[in-house]
Amino acid sequence: MAFPSLPPVLAVRDVRPAELDAGGADGLLRIYAWMQFARTADNRILDLFRQGLIKGTVTGGQGNEGLIVPLALLADKAVDVVSFSHRGLGGHLVWSGHPCDHLNQYFANAGSPTRAREGNIHHGDPAARSLPMISHLGAMLSNVAGATDSQRRLGRPAVGFGFFGDGSSSTGDVHETLNLASLLSLPILFVIENNAYAYSTPTCEQFAAGTELWKRAAGYGIEAFALDCGDTAHVARTLAAAIEKVRTTGRPLLIEAHTLRLRGHAAYDTGDYLRPGEAEGFFARDSLPRLRATLAGRLGAVRLDAVDAELAAFLEACVSVSLATPRPTPAGMAADVFAPVPPPLPWVPSLRSDRSAAPAAPENLTAAQALNVGLRKILAERPESLVLGQDIGTYGGAFKVTEHLLRDFGRPRVFNTPLAESACTGYAIGLALNGHRPIEEFQFADFATEAATQITLNAATMRFRSGAACPLVFRLPCGGGLTFGSFHSQELESFLLSMPGLKGLYPSTPQDAFNALLAAYEDDNPVILFEHKALYRRGRAPVAWDPDYRSVWQPRHVRRGDFATLVTYGEMVHVATEAAAYFESEYETAFDVFDLRALAPLRLDAIRASLARTGRLVVLHEGRRTHGFGAELVARLTEENFAALKAAPLRIASLDLPVPFAPELEAAFRPDREKVIEAVSAWMG
Repeated sequence: MAFPSLPPVLAVRDVRPAELDAGGADGLLRIYAWMQFARTADNRILDLFRQGLIKGTVTGGQGNEGLIVPLALLADKAVDVVSFSHRGLGGHLVWSGHPCDHLNQYFANAGSPTRAREGNIHHGDPAARSLPMISHLGAMLSNVAGATDSQRRLGRPAVGFGFFGDGSSSTGDVHETLNLASLLSLPILFVIENNAYAYSTPTCEQFAAGTELWKRAAGYGIEAFALDCGDTAHVARTLAAAIEKVRTTGRPLLIEAHTLRLRGHAAYDTGDYLRPGEAEGFFARDSLPRLRATLAGRLGAVRLDAVDAELAAFLEACVSVSLATPRPTPAGMAADVFAPVPPPLPWVPSLRSDRSAAPAAPENLTAAQALNVGLRKILAERPESLVLGQDIGTYGGAFKVTEHLLRDFGRPRVFNTPLAESACTGYAIGLALNGHRPIEEFQFADFATEAATQITLNAATMRFRSGAACPLVFRLPCGGGLTFGSFHSQELESFLLSMPGLKGLYPSTPQDAFNALLAAYEDDNPVILFEHKALYRRGRAPVAWDPDYRSVWQPRHVRRGDFATLVTYGEMVHVATEAAAYFESEYETAFDVFDLRALAPLRLDAIRASLARTGRLVVLHEGRRTHGFGAELVARLTEENFAALKAAPLRIASLDLPVPFAPELEAAFRPDREKVIEAVSAWMG
């Protein structure tokens, strides 16, 4: 069904500062039309929800239009970056798409921008740099920072617009991102939408008496001021000057915008927590009727009545289209968890990019050196690549994997980040959404828990809910055996990869480490590269350019045997190989040993074929046994081969304890050659 044509009053989605000069009414009329349309749409959406035609719930922007509409009209939508909050319908309407697209999102029908996979206003337009929000308030600011920096790196004079409320101004993500934006000198206009309530909690219960939120920006070296949004003409002129200042100086700026919430937090919110007379006070300060009165004095009420009628009729035409749009179907959901596999990048067919294309002799490298060579190759050959993380610059990283990369490629490409894992990961996501391919090193895998929301609920879901690719690599130094204790030794693959949308590689050899880095880098999805710390310098092995580097996404057949199928990964590959060699020499019992390598997505065909032949399964991993990755492997491998099993599967894993510190305790905690031999012997007996 065709969308109705926009009425002439909505045909233009921009306002230039010159149109706001005293005496001119065209710019203000355009602002009024979009504000009125947004208000009418929000009210109509609420009615449709109450009729049961819209599901879930709805959050309205009534009272926020005097901020969001002028800002969206003043932005340069050809280059700027934004992530609207749940009060930002007016901004969505202005920024891109047809109003029917946005209504379809609320109806969760087949025409919704998220294909009905996300609710209500949780959508955007990544292709137009409108980044879809998640419900974890404050988390989107860092995405805006990354995408804006990406635009600037591409030579585009972009400004980023990051919105958060008075409530979310207390979250760590907000403060991490303010610091990051100031440190990197990013042109972001941060806007606090202060409507005096975080859901039902008033500001007096959120902050100490007399707190002015805008003054916090001084602690980050950011200019800031407060803005009352009652006078739309004044707001528009102030925003125009602020946007121009950010665009010109390249420095962030923060505005605490005092807006209104004329409806409750959401459709189900009765607002009974408001003080007597407070709601009436809100409506008395509403900027929309004030702007209408100003324009009526200049243009006449009859003209504005005609505008209102035209907008109302257009909205009803859009509602009719959305109501007639088919309901969604589940077709394609599973396929859309991951972006399609892209063609291989045109790598120079040699280990090091500074060599000729002729094949060179393999080099004996440690895993850490192989990763360093891989990072060098990526930085040398791929201009869209960036490497970031804590202490990765001059110091070369906690494990020296990034040694001399800063010296050789410069700070714009290789740079230290503050101790702010969540914001820095969100920043990397923003870079990835705009065409860059960042590689983020976590100092230890354990610290990735600080960025769990960004990794598992933002990056991992991006493709499914928005259709946008999110190509970035998270490097996680993991595993124990080095006496680092509970906060530097975790195996997090079971925790992280239980969330859909993440890919995971866990190499066990220097060659696979090099191959895995290239394969992860060129994938169009977020990929976690698990790097066991004990393998960084566990001897040297030949590493060469491997044209079949993508085979790392498949298991590697390590040893041939007929007695049982043994599946493992990471450092445990070496433990399994040693144990298998013992059984073959002492008992003439041979195990079919597989190095899984890719933990997500799982490619188990070769292992299933082995299990069908051997009838016995052993799974070995370093992570804890309960809820460990081995449980998933056993389930997947036995579901189709249960009738062929000759024995119950055997799982060998670490104890269900926090990782202990002392060497003697950690040795008791983790699997090793002797423990594997003992467990398998008992299982065989």
